[in-house]
Amino acid sequence: MNSVAGKWNRDLLMIPAKLARLKEVFVTTLLGYLPTIALGVHLRKLFYPQIFAQFGKFVCIETDVKLYGTAGIEIGDRVKICSGVRLNTLGEANNRISLGSGVTLERGVDLGTLQNSCIEIGEGTYIGLYTCITGYGNIKIGKNCLIAAHSGIYGNGHIFADPLRTIADQGVTRKGIVIEDDCWLGHGVTVIDGVTIGRGSVIGAGAVVNKNIPPYSIAVGVPAKVIGQRNH
Repeated sequence: MNSVAGKWNRDLLMIPAKLARLKEVFVTTLLGYLPTIALGVHLRKLFYPQIFAQFGKFVCIETDVKLYGTAGIEIGDRVKICSGVRLNTLGEANNRISLGSGVTLERGVDLGTLQNSCIEIGEGTYIGLYTCITGYGNIKIGKNCLIAAHSGIYGNGHIFADPLRTIADQGVTRKGIVIEDDCWLGHGVTVIDGVTIGRGSVIGAGAVVNKNIPPYSIAVGVPAKVIGQRNH
């Protein structure tokens, strides 16, 4: 009897989340594919604030943007989200995506929080075509950063120490990633879990960043190595 009562209580607690998700699906299905002309943009500006945690002024969301878990997504003023972008906070109540004012997400950008995690992108930052930012750990990208196309920022890694067990069964790391203000990551850069890239740094195209980069550094290669300083 107690187990039945417990199940009822859990089901009751889930009702608000299910209703919010139903509202989200209805609104985004109805409006998400309207062409990116005055009508589509205007209607999304009118109705999307009702389903997001925060929705700023002068936001432009183009057609065919995939949205999952909008109750956990915060959008500042003058944000531009281009066609083919996916934002996903589903799965955990504490998942959150925060886009500061003036952020641009180019076509095909994929942001996903996996487990009680947060992706925070600071004001004025540009995220290039088909970049993927995801992880079990928190990811913080500062203000006025430039992230070029096809980059990957992954806030977790797989544990593989035991050769007698499958890698999938050994769990993950979730140290998180910090990219400080005014950084430029070139085309195809990969940033590994646990890394901090210091303020004002430049990371060359194709680099794999698996260690901390000091502020105002120029780093290139696989793995990335510092070859110069911008403040000298």
